[in-house]
Amino acid sequence: MRRMLWACFLVLFSLPSQAERVKDLASVAGVRDNQLLGYGLVVGLDGSGDSLTRTRFTAHSLSALLNRYGITLPEGVTPDSKNIAAVMVSATLPPFSKPGQRIDVTVSSLGDAKNLRGGSLLMTPLKGADGGIYALAQGNLTVGGFGIQGADGSKVTVNVPSSARVPNGATVERSVPTPFGSADALYFNLHTPDFTTAKRLADKFNTALGPGSAMAQDAVTVRVLAPPELDQRVGFLAYLESLEIDPGEAAAKVIVNSRTGTIVIGSHVRVGPAAVTHGSLTVSVDENPEISQPNALANGQTAQVEDTTIDIDEENNRMFLFRGETSLSDIVRAVNQVGAAPSDLVAILEALKEAGALQAQLIVI
Repeated sequence: MRRMLWACFLVLFSLPSQAERVKDLASVAGVRDNQLLGYGLVVGLDGSGDSLTRTRFTAHSLSALLNRYGITLPEGVTPDSKNIAAVMVSATLPPFSKPGQRIDVTVSSLGDAKNLRGGSLLMTPLKGADGGIYALAQGNLTVGGFGIQGADGSKVTVNVPSSARVPNGATVERSVPTPFGSADALYFNLHTPDFTTAKRLADKFNTALGPGSAMAQDAVTVRVLAPPELDQRVGFLAYLESLEIDPGEAAAKVIVNSRTGTIVIGSHVRVGPAAVTHGSLTVSVDENPEISQPNALANGQTAQVEDTTIDIDEENNRMFLFRGETSLSDIVRAVNQVGAAPSDLVAILEALKEAGALQAQLIVI
């Protein structure tokens, strides 16, 4: 199984770079999602809502809601209800969203409500980072989990019932302004910074549009002169996004996920001359105390005698040699020959890095 796993890594990360579309490598500056957030109330819960005597902000929110509809609670009176919950409502506003369009919202419990199943979200304004209201959310909640609790305290929970979604639960009320139609140039930002890719992207645009049409500003941004008319820009961008370029090859990296034991080795990783031995020394100490009982007429005392056994077990593994400019396939073959586990390979790579023989960036996440 270990040999098959490393072979898969070798095939996957040794493939030559292939041409990719511009839309898969970069995004246009200003054409992005915007995050919205709001505070609201969920009603109609089956006794699984907030405890109003402990969650005071839910009680205050309920009082303020009733006051808006002409219902004033007596001073010091807190409703004893378990079918209401205070929630935070979040949503993602796609670029160029227009008033009247619908978007999904996520509802998360803010108090001690245990389950939002069966609840309905009351009208909640969703605000952007500038404090403006961009959408209004309301609707029935869809919960992807459930929780059951018995009288003896035992309970079963599947997924997270204190979080829910409302599909198409918000109506866009306001558009987010973008510089798409006003700027004299468009800026393509690479998803992965790379000077080689940025240079090739600018060269591709200049070849397609004419010399001087595009310029790489840094490892991320490529500036492209755009037509002034808005309808022309749409077709202009559609044409540019469909172009294909060969992205620059990634830097030599070894990425180790210490939580899952996954190790990914890039195709450009090289190892300089080095000798590595793989094995372990196990020392086990076994204590077997014995009781010494004297003869009946010896006038002695019963005593405990310590009996210690020490065993030393050392694996008999061979040393293997990395010659100059060892490739990824050589590393995989050597590791498989000695039968190293992923945790052992991490130690080997760290030792090679300390010795200056690993010609790659070692990243542990």
